[in-house]
Amino acid sequence: MPVCGSPRMLAFMTRFDVDLFVIGGGSGGVRAGRVAAEHGAKVAIAEADRWGGTCVIRGCVPKKLLVYASEVRRTLEDARGNGWTIEGATHDWPTLIAAKDREITRLSSAYAERLRKAGAEVIEGHAVLVDPHTIEVGGRRITAANILVATGGRARRPGSGWITSDEAFHLPALPRRIALLGGGYIAVEFAHIFQGLGAQVTLVHRDKLVLRGFDPDLREAVTHGLSASGIEVVYCDKLALAGSTLTLGDRSIEVDLAMAAIGRDPTSAGLGLVEAGVTLDARQAITVDEWSRTSVPHIYAVGDVTGRVALTPVAIREGHAVADTLFGNRPTPIHHHLIPTAVFSQPAAASIGLTEPAAKAAGHDAVVYRAKFRPMRYALSGRDEQVIMKLVVDRPTDKVLGLHIVGTDAPEIVQAAAIAITMGATKADLDRTFALHPTTAEELVLLR
Repeated sequence: MPVCGSPRMLAFMTRFDVDLFVIGGGSGGVRAGRVAAEHGAKVAIAEADRWGGTCVIRGCVPKKLLVYASEVRRTLEDARGNGWTIEGATHDWPTLIAAKDREITRLSSAYAERLRKAGAEVIEGHAVLVDPHTIEVGGRRITAANILVATGGRARRPGSGWITSDEAFHLPALPRRIALLGGGYIAVEFAHIFQGLGAQVTLVHRDKLVLRGFDPDLREAVTHGLSASGIEVVYCDKLALAGSTLTLGDRSIEVDLAMAAIGRDPTSAGLGLVEAGVTLDARQAITVDEWSRTSVPHIYAVGDVTGRVALTPVAIREGHAVADTLFGNRPTPIHHHLIPTAVFSQPAAASIGLTEPAAKAAGHDAVVYRAKFRPMRYALSGRDEQVIMKLVVDRPTDKVLGLHIVGTDAPEIVQAAAIAITMGATKADLDRTFALHPTTAEELVLLR
């Protein structure tokens, strides 16, 4: 039975062609469609581009593959201190991109195939709402008891001459001089990717620290890491691009490529949403409640198109929750808190929970534990790179409020620690945990 206040769970209806129609074949839409079908619902799902959405096609997955490739430079630099002599190493960009494309094609096909195996009807084409219960795609009209919109977002472009990360994955060659505009996940990660693969990189950001919204200590460490890697970081809020000349305040630089990484906007236009009665906010994001339900009770939305938390695991969790609520007899609201996140800078950064300023702003009597040290990984190579670990704890309850790490293994450490923190771990819980030595992660249970 649904809990008080949850959407009314609908019996599978015969007067509609399907129980659920999903618009969008990205991470959130695919998860919702598959789980709903596995619950026994009749599901159809449409995708206008390639299956897998932003994450698989032009986001997390191809980006991480390029991160791995670019990190080899660091390994080669450290090799001599470990007794290796490696001469004549070169990198071929077209080979990397071709290999990346093969893997993305494989994954995209796997997404569609998994939907089919679950029993969902997979439709290729642009779907539009004709009325609140009818979708048109490829000249065909399908009626649905419930509709889920999971169309993701589109990269912003500041003007002509700029590419975005969408095009960066398909460059025929690696440009020699690259300017990157932005200070978020994508800008920071691509700065390291391009530099690691041999380009001269200038990162332009209007703030003095990158990664706005993260803990100040983490921001400072990642900004330092950019400069330490040979990336020029320019603080500027007035710039102009004319041909190959980028003017930054009172100076100009020549670039072979200008890439903007300044965020993404919800892909909500051209879907018939407003005509169907769905409310959009000022950013054109779909307004939803904790059940991912829009202003039209049987129309739902998940992922980046809602303007909530633009992270793939969040979209997946939201889509799964909609399927469980409607067809799994398991009403599941979504509350966006304690979400672990990582930035694959070099070194990487990861975080979960409250930052130190946010904890204090929320009224917590916060006590902070910090550690800064050079990891054993660099004892022989001599690389001047530090691990930063910061734990924010509520003094009266001893509960861990936040964890913030910069270091090679930071994402893996935070993902594991997130389980304990989500369960309500205290500093005492960490203190009585045996250390696994020698590791970077052991510092988490040794902080004093």
